Amino acid sequence: MDDMNDLFGTSDKQPQAVRPPSRPADPLVQAAAAKKAAPRDGSEGYSAADIEVLEGLEPVRRRPGMYIGGTDDKALHHLFAEVIDNSMDEAVAGHATFIEVELSADGFLTVTDNGRGIPVDPHPKFKDKSALEVIMTTLHAGGKFDSKVYETSGGLHGVGVSVVNALSDSCEVEVARGRQLYRQRFSRGIPQGPLEKLGEVHNRRGTRTRFHPDPEIFGKGAAFEPARVFSMARSKAYLFGGVNIRWSCDPALLKEKDDTPPKADFHFPGGLKDYLAASLNGDFQVTREVFAGKSEKQGGHGSIEWAVTWYGGDGFVHSYCNTIPTHEGGTHEAGFRNILTRGLKAYAELTGNKRASIVNSEDVMISAAGMLSVFIREPEFVGQTKDRLATVEAIRIVENAIRDPFDHWLADNPQEATKLLDWVIARADERVRRRQEKEISRKSAVRKLRLPGKLADCTQNAAAGAELFIVEGDSAGGSAKQARDRAMQAVLPLRGKILNVASAGNDKLAANQTISDLIQALGCGTRSKYRDSDLRYDRVIIMTDADVDGAHIASLLITFFYQEMPQLILDGHLYMAVPPLYSIRQGGKVAYARDDAHKDELLRTEFTGRGKIEIGRFKGLGEMMAGQLKETTMDPKKRTLLRVEVLDEESATKDAVDALMGTKPEARFRFIQERAEFAEAEVLDI
Repeated sequence: MDDMNDLFGTSDKQPQAVRPPSRPADPLVQAAAAKKAAPRDGSEGYSAADIEVLEGLEPVRRRPGMYIGGTDDKALHHLFAEVIDNSMDEAVAGHATFIEVELSADGFLTVTDNGRGIPVDPHPKFKDKSALEVIMTTLHAGGKFDSKVYETSGGLHGVGVSVVNALSDSCEVEVARGRQLYRQRFSRGIPQGPLEKLGEVHNRRGTRTRFHPDPEIFGKGAAFEPARVFSMARSKAYLFGGVNIRWSCDPALLKEKDDTPPKADFHFPGGLKDYLAASLNGDFQVTREVFAGKSEKQGGHGSIEWAVTWYGGDGFVHSYCNTIPTHEGGTHEAGFRNILTRGLKAYAELTGNKRASIVNSEDVMISAAGMLSVFIREPEFVGQTKDRLATVEAIRIVENAIRDPFDHWLADNPQEATKLLDWVIARADERVRRRQEKEISRKSAVRKLRLPGKLADCTQNAAAGAELFIVEGDSAGGSAKQARDRAMQAVLPLRGKILNVASAGNDKLAANQTISDLIQALGCGTRSKYRDSDLRYDRVIIMTDADVDGAHIASLLITFFYQEMPQLILDGHLYMAVPPLYSIRQGGKVAYARDDAHKDELLRTEFTGRGKIEIGRFKGLGEMMAGQLKETTMDPKKRTLLRVEVLDEESATKDAVDALMGTKPEARFRFIQERAEFAEAEVLDI
């Protein structure tokens, strides 16, 4: 009710029942009459006299938030948007080739175009006023309600320039039309005189609007920011390649550290593709080529233009409708998102990539940098500020325009398309992993996390000095458990070969019990959740058989750590044990050799005496006696450990891992083929 009173006004008058008495009133009768006459619905103090009718532009000044979203800096700069949008509509319609934007030291902003100029002849409905005055002083007056004048336009409600006029303490409009120059001045929406005819002009046409925001509305210190106006003007030039926008600003308004130039010309024939390149400013991109294009006339509507790429930063989509920036997106962005997601998933299905089944629009757009501009007839926006497009048909229009070009772009660039698909799948894997970690985190909050059953943990609680031996199979695990120092050495046997994480999605990782046991035993989390302070062991030691199968298992484990816990390697926690392959005995003398070359060296240097030499080959760690395993591989005083390190050329390491352990057999074959000359047949363990 308070808001209602504020809007319509209040009154202290009370309604009265009037009846001239013919005789002295009986008190009982008088009370009954008063009771009957008194309103029973709570409407006291509210009558027709309280209904206030706001005329002209008074509603705008009373409630500016309804028209420009408020009275803050954003609303202030929205005034400029309303004026330049009218000039852009002239350019898009083919009637203007340039727009001039000038910011003066006195705070006035001037926008000039060489379009057709606002009509100045008397208005048919208001014969004592020119069309210019009607447009400037009347809400919902304009030439954009009928598509005969503008096929597509940013201004649709007929309130834009009149709102600017209402909220400016000074506004001046000049029109060059029919080789005549006209001018009319306004203040706070009220004409300060009639339309003036200033005489003939040559080589000039169009509209010039010069205005100053009203300090009564925006505050005494409110002023246009040069950098913000500069950016808004430049973005308009990107949206329509057929217009040249000329910028000028009084140098006195520019700050020392401000990189805004006092003068500039904007003309971008490349349109949104140029805009996207400028926005990314040389950032890393997944694909070499930007997917960009333009489609004319969609179902009777205007053109659609787009540009999108994928890069290493946070995703964004800057969208526009009829050159109006739609900061909150809307239906055109929904169509854009839908068709990119469907197109990538269709390409994955075509190429047999089943891992893409988990991809959704979030995965596609989370690192996408996109520009989208649509021109449609009679668009519907949410609110006068037009921050969000609500036209439902825009979804279909955008999807139809982009579907075929995107399919062709992927098909014509198979290597780039595969890179993009792998990139998006990696984002999907990350999303799934985060969700699973969140679920695990939630579960662990209500129950104590249990260590895997096969883990034989050490007795000390501190991580410093503690060691975890990862061994293959229960047999090797049994020997290692007997050979270990229980105080500081733990043993985790693995069942079979660990999953190749380089070619498996997060869904398979989560379902793999072996990997789950290993992550639980270490306790430090994976990827972005990795915490070195939570690592339960100082050294993580891979101890596998000294043969080809053992080397393969070791490579799978190293791949796991490199992909899921790279910091564990960088911090120097990962090691390789060096178990012997041979035992050599001569009389009471025993030695162990780690490979054939080492065996030959020992025979040549250590076993030179008399007596029969017995050479035994270990088939696996499980066949070694606990004493032998301790002496050769696990005793810190006698063993040899190899620390796993990442090469300085990290990209080369990643390429090698991807080639050897990834999903593409052709990459693996190429890697081996390129290095075949370095391998000698006699040293291969087959």
